Amino acid sequence: MIDALKLPKGKAIAQGSHASVEAALRAKKSDLDTWRSGGMAKIVLKVADEKELYRRIQLAKDAGLATAIITDAGHTVVEPGTVTCGAVGPASENAVDSICGDLKLV
Repeated sequence: MIDALKLPKGKAIAQGSHASVEAALRAKKSDLDTWRSGGMAKIVLKVADEKELYRRIQLAKDAGLATAIITDAGHTVVEPGTVTCGAVGPASENAVDSICGDLKLV
């Protein structure tokens, strides 16, 4: 989640949900199956800005992990085309931690 946007809680939850679903749809079947059987954990972290989000997503892509970036349609809170959040995984905890382990919880 991009901290600088200061999204209302409901909007932030919706955007994170979009990212989670999109990344799951892009995941390798084996990663998805492991994630589903392990309880489908979703951890919401914050990055300072869009640049940092894209940097983390690129690191995840380079590591072969499923990713998603969500761009808002602009019907409610933000302007159309605003990048709001991204997702990394489903993947192993170690793989995700290597990309995002230093980020703070929302």
